[in-house]
Amino acid sequence: MAIHGTFQKLRPLSLLANLCSSYDSVCLKVTSNTVTWFIYVKQGKILYVSHTVDPCDRLDCYLRRFSYHTATLNSEIRSQLRLRFDNASELHPEYQAICWLVDNQYLNQNQAAALIEYLVKEVIESFLLIQEGSYELDEKYDVLPAEFCQLDLQSIVKHCQPRIKSWQSLAPQLWSPYQRPYLNNQPNIKEQLTPETQHKLSSILKGFSIRHLAVLLNQDELQLAQSLYPYIKMGSIILHEPQPPFEQLPRTYKPPVESQPAVQLASPVRVENKPSTTHNINKNINSDNKQTTSLTKATPNNQLPEITQRNNKPIEKFVVAPSKAIERSAKPLEKIITSHTKKAAYKIVCIDDSQAMLRELDHFLDDESFDVFTINDPVKALMQVVRIKPDLILLDIKMAKIDGYELCRLLRNHSLFKSTPIIMVTGSTGIIDRVKARFVGASGYLTKPFTQSELFKIIFRHLS
Repeated sequence: MAIHGTFQKLRPLSLLANLCSSYDSVCLKVTSNTVTWFIYVKQGKILYVSHTVDPCDRLDCYLRRFSYHTATLNSEIRSQLRLRFDNASELHPEYQAICWLVDNQYLNQNQAAALIEYLVKEVIESFLLIQEGSYELDEKYDVLPAEFCQLDLQSIVKHCQPRIKSWQSLAPQLWSPYQRPYLNNQPNIKEQLTPETQHKLSSILKGFSIRHLAVLLNQDELQLAQSLYPYIKMGSIILHEPQPPFEQLPRTYKPPVESQPAVQLASPVRVENKPSTTHNINKNINSDNKQTTSLTKATPNNQLPEITQRNNKPIEKFVVAPSKAIERSAKPLEKIITSHTKKAAYKIVCIDDSQAMLRELDHFLDDESFDVFTINDPVKALMQVVRIKPDLILLDIKMAKIDGYELCRLLRNHSLFKSTPIIMVTGSTGIIDRVKARFVGASGYLTKPFTQSELFKIIFRHLS
């Protein structure tokens, strides 16, 4: 039986608590601002939680973090997942991808459970910010393909609530982990920073969102935001809005409307294993919980993050965002060592028979992190690429003399380029093209038109 309803004011904690205590097995679907959240509950425990905003990107971020602790999750495997499951027609393609990783022994059961727990915490964090929308309770939902863990609601909420409060303490400048920080290049603003600080900031602020930048630096995103916050307040860093589709997610802060108080988090709800009725659930969905917690403004530190180096800790013990990490101060600025400052410029080869496209790529990659080589004759490309020995290749698919798929196959057959990232660039979004790209050994897929930040994102996903 499915139960439907709408709400103008939602108390997500009350809804979750009653959901876990009232149903043996149920799926809650909540839709707000074009985003749908799915919460799967069994015997009072959470099996999985997801939302519809780029779930494969969410998985890729955590797999990248996990790759610091296990060699099996290398960039080649992560690229395979993106080509295989990104834009898949199935519900929750990221969960299908986790099952595939387990079936092919890239992850064991404990590692999959740990991965799912991190994904659930992130999605619940956004779910707790919902204020209005519609919901559906379905007791006869399609069963998940596999069950890896059963998570306790109270411990998840205990993890998420302090993080939301910490994000809210950075308002009004910061209201989403998907905001994109840029260095302010106005002369009078730049003079406030030492040349060393300017260089270190410019080496990491490439148009990535705070969340994606934190993944590249292997840092907790909240701690990174707290480290950048003083530079944001003084105007040295300017923030751009999230790129689609991430702008659809709820904000951690909204300016208070006149005659209405600012939204605050409710106090943690204790989950009791007592029977409840559907009537009580509907009542609690629209009820107001008067117990609120005041939001105190945390004092941000004024230090930039340090990149965490690879270590040999077992993946089961890897914690992406422990609560203690939020309380620790960031590393001193002078100890920052970024991959961009440690390594000479990455060599990027762009192969396209369109001079206009090559000029555009060269313009986008006009950055000290890259040495760009453009090739407009695909027939001669293989010989030139062998001479350059690039770190990454951007390869157009539709070219007159030889198409990108064939050239990609030839490159992969060469011993020098067995593991070199090859990104296919095309104007097509069809699934057939993605299958072809995977078949010839491509590492990724970039669809035209694209922005500079989207280009940087896919490049650093394969290089950093």
